[in-house]
Amino acid sequence: MGPILIPNLDPNPLPAPFWVFKLLLLVTFVLHILAMNFMLGGAVLALVAKWRPGNGEYNNRMFADLSKKLPIFLPATITLGIAPLLFVQVLYGQFFYTSSTIVAWPWFLVLVFLTVAYYGFYYVSFQSNGQPGKGRSILLLSVLLILAIGFIYSNNFTLSQTPSRWPSKYFADTSGWNLNLTEPTLIPRFLHFFTAAMAVGGLLLVFLALATLKKDERYAKQLFQFGGHAFLYATMTQFVIGLWFLLSLPRELRMLFLGDDTLATLLLGVGIAGGLGSIFLMSNALHKEDIRTAAYSVSALTAVVIACMSIMRDRLRDAYLKSYFHPEQFVVKTQWSVLPLFLVLFLAGVALWLVMLKRYGLFAAPKQASPRPNDPL
Repeated sequence: MGPILIPNLDPNPLPAPFWVFKLLLLVTFVLHILAMNFMLGGAVLALVAKWRPGNGEYNNRMFADLSKKLPIFLPATITLGIAPLLFVQVLYGQFFYTSSTIVAWPWFLVLVFLTVAYYGFYYVSFQSNGQPGKGRSILLLSVLLILAIGFIYSNNFTLSQTPSRWPSKYFADTSGWNLNLTEPTLIPRFLHFFTAAMAVGGLLLVFLALATLKKDERYAKQLFQFGGHAFLYATMTQFVIGLWFLLSLPRELRMLFLGDDTLATLLLGVGIAGGLGSIFLMSNALHKEDIRTAAYSVSALTAVVIACMSIMRDRLRDAYLKSYFHPEQFVVKTQWSVLPLFLVLFLAGVALWLVMLKRYGLFAAPKQASPRPNDPL
């Protein structure tokens, strides 16, 4: 095998210091991953609610209520995902563009899958009558397409941080129909994101229970029990998948989280403690039917865990690319006339997004009447 050729850095200078782009990458990624978790977790739990036995009336209501929110969560996921993707291209473009070229056709199919899944979410959200089972079948198709998108993303990003695999992947099939299936961390990494979405989807149901409590206490308790248990099972499963992911890393990278890197080790410890704390709080809240504690305390801990995991993910990427990526090589020419305006608009955009969440009631019970138990969905 010949030498690994890494494309040169973009000769255009960075319009702001490197740390500014790194911070923006982390912040926007956390926002994106939260929206994605609500969308994917909500969709999967809607299907589970529809197919699980018993409580037919409440299961149908859960399916309908969650389905109506999916066409809003999906564009939120896309919009909030554009920014971190752009920041990745600015900072890691020489790696990201190369891996995207190697997996060109699967990467292109992301747009096709996303469009079809989007239409599917809208169809299910608008449907109240029709052929029995048609709505849930279409939702299942949309969920499978979203999972395929996540799998393609995992392939691309794991390949982008392992340049040593580029020659063999490219010359094995120069047409662009490549995936990074031989990467040991691929499956646990993908499952780690998927299981996190199930946990956050459970929290979505907890918030819906809190919003519904005064209007329909029995339904609120059904939402809470279903969502709370989904959160518990998913979070406990995360410990198994997280251990699998850690053990699948090369030894020198694994040891970053086991003492070699103080910050990485601290973040892992906080993440584990936060996960255990959220399990304890949710389990206690379920026994006491304390919806408020579950909605606020558990959500706060979960947000801390997600932030820690996002920073760990970033440090792991830099560790993978240590031999190839040198931030000090960036030429920085700060555009002081534009940077303050950009930061103000960025904060205003986040604030506007939060206002939209409140205005459109994404975490509130739908205003429209839920379908009756016999409505075929």
